[in-house]
Amino acid sequence: GRASYGLRISRLGLCGSDFALIFGDPSFTRMSAPVSSGKGMPLHTKILIGLVVGAVLGLLFHSFAPQNLNDAVNRYVAYPIGQVFFRMLYMVVMPLVFASIALGVAGLGDLKAAGRVGSKSLAYFFATTFVAAALGLMMVNLIEPGNHLDTAVRDGLIQEYAGEAATKVEASQRATESFGIETIVNIVTRNPIKSAADGDMLGVIFFGLMFGIALTMLAREKAAPMIQWLDALNEVVVKIVELAMRIAPYGVAALIFGVTSKFGFGLMQTLGLYVVTVLGALLLHTLLTIPAILRFIVGMNPVTFFSRIRSSIITAFSTSSSAATLPTNLAVAEQNLGIPPQIGGFVLPLGSTMCMNGTAIFEGITVLFLAQLFDVDLSLGQQIIVVVMSVLTAVGAAGVPGGSIPLLVGIMTMFGIPGEAIGIVLGVDRILDMSRTTVNVIGDLSATAFVGKSEGVWTPAMLPSQDLVPADEDL
Repeated sequence: GRASYGLRISRLGLCGSDFALIFGDPSFTRMSAPVSSGKGMPLHTKILIGLVVGAVLGLLFHSFAPQNLNDAVNRYVAYPIGQVFFRMLYMVVMPLVFASIALGVAGLGDLKAAGRVGSKSLAYFFATTFVAAALGLMMVNLIEPGNHLDTAVRDGLIQEYAGEAATKVEASQRATESFGIETIVNIVTRNPIKSAADGDMLGVIFFGLMFGIALTMLAREKAAPMIQWLDALNEVVVKIVELAMRIAPYGVAALIFGVTSKFGFGLMQTLGLYVVTVLGALLLHTLLTIPAILRFIVGMNPVTFFSRIRSSIITAFSTSSSAATLPTNLAVAEQNLGIPPQIGGFVLPLGSTMCMNGTAIFEGITVLFLAQLFDVDLSLGQQIIVVVMSVLTAVGAAGVPGGSIPLLVGIMTMFGIPGEAIGIVLGVDRILDMSRTTVNVIGDLSATAFVGKSEGVWTPAMLPSQDLVPADEDL
């Protein structure tokens, strides 16, 4: 019956997978041959090469090229290429979120199952995000990076990023004004099309949930045409993603070039201790917290897990966007981990906007770093409030590059830290954004394994054989 509805992913860009729908009588299930790896270089290898080439060229331009040439290459070459790649991925996120959520709910078959899976997902998101924020708090108190930055350097950085910081402060004021009861009320969107146009992920998710619930309440013969339409929508989205992934190595190189050509190693050295603190906490969460959950709760070898999700890791790191990584995540969960499609299609879109482990680490450390820098003494109780606010604002942050910055400024001003001080970290935010997004995405995929195991519909023994896992597509 309706419980057989779900997404089957067979080919999609980075991990060689695409979306298809299985519904109705099992005898009509569409199957496809294993994807061939072809003779060329795997796409993930090309993307890694793009990262290295872009970084090296950026450093060379920063060190040896005239400033006007550097600016011209960034403006007329690197920026357009990087933005075209990112925008092609991001423009399909809203239709993909709507279709996958609706089909995921319909695939669960009844409202009780949807409520149970949703509750487990939210519990996992909040629990792991809270642990991540607490870990960041411990690291920043141990290292105290804000007590090691020269005052003259601090003033120079604030002046350099004053314009951009003012924009972030203004955005933060708008965000904090609506944060609270209005945020909860606004999840129930009045216009799902406007929500999609405005990038309101929670509004689109809510509409998708309602749409999927309604499908479960219809007779099978009435629901089938809409299921077919959603299937077609998914396949169209996949083709667009496939086109975008053809330029991924060049887009990634352009994005990295923009960072290294502007700032070189100098700013990284100036804020080195802060960067090390954030990256160290992200690494600890990735190598300790997530593996502990996988090993002792899910019962899966963490090394196997990470080896199976490398495509998602690379995509998240290169795009700095949980939302843009969603198509790859859905493919990886289905094809590489063997997660049932109704679980992945339900949990992953929610996770792309609500499972923000890395963002919570970054926010907590940044607030305390700037508090140390400006000699704002925070008590233990206030630091706990920082953790709670980091969790809440991380969950509410947009899954796009820099999406957490406006709400982060709001937390800073709560504790008397100048909002303009955000300019100090803007110069290194790109590399930190790439890193925290990667941790967010790892959390999303670990959540699907946890929920699948707890629902009794998946175990690590159901991992596809390595021979059956699709190889990365050749360009």
